[in-house]
Amino acid sequence: MRARFGAHACLSLIAVLAGFQSASAADNLPQNWQIDMPEAVTPVMEGMRDFHTLLMVIITAITLIVLGLLLWVMYRYRESANPVPSKVSHNTIVEVLWTIVPVLILVVIAIPSFRLLYQQYSFPKADVTIKVTGKQWYWSYEYPDYKNVAFDAYPVDEKDLKPGQVPLLATDNEIVVPVNKVVHALVTSGDVTHQWIVLGFGTRADAIPGRVNRTWFQATKIGTYYGQCSQLCGQGHPYMPINVKVVSEADFNKWIQAKQQTAALEGSRTASASLTK
Repeated sequence: MRARFGAHACLSLIAVLAGFQSASAADNLPQNWQIDMPEAVTPVMEGMRDFHTLLMVIITAITLIVLGLLLWVMYRYRESANPVPSKVSHNTIVEVLWTIVPVLILVVIAIPSFRLLYQQYSFPKADVTIKVTGKQWYWSYEYPDYKNVAFDAYPVDEKDLKPGQVPLLATDNEIVVPVNKVVHALVTSGDVTHQWIVLGFGTRADAIPGRVNRTWFQATKIGTYYGQCSQLCGQGHPYMPINVKVVSEADFNKWIQAKQQTAALEGSRTASASLTK
């Protein structure tokens, strides 16, 4: 009864802490005393969080059982109670159990693990495609499905931060994507190896020169989400933030039109300047 109560209490504590973390990380930013993964805003990240919770429950149960067995053995077979040590060297039942039980545990872990892995690399049809190019030390983005939508994203200096922008994570140009739409990110590099990762989306892709990797996400919640380059790509490595803004489809279309109009105006100015020269 006591062992059962202890197990329930431990699992309840995990649930409470997980709930606390989810509530405190509603803005998807790192928090003081953070002990859990960031808020999930894509199906893949939700699967990752569920898998993480399952592993925590299994690990906690194993730890409590092993601790209980150790304490019981220390008490039951202490020297004062057993002046003559046992000479038993084998126990068939115990040996069968400690072989079968770990196998069953691994099977329980493997099934959701393979399901999650399949979900990560089973790409649904894209609604929006973004080409991501890592450079020293900023990101370049292009929307190949839309004409003249391409830009670079540099971190915003602290002196230029606007209200609501996050130091070291905000960029001068945000990636904008529509909510509840499948987005494919084609990731490459123009110089050295980088890594494009947004924790709240559960996305991670290496940016390698001469190669195109891809990842996908489907953000289910409007908001602003952040990531960073996770490769040691040089002295400017900590200054390659990723700033993704998830908006409604109508706002996304307006943003695309604004980008195209800006590009057209810049093209006209460039052409006029060339003619003047």
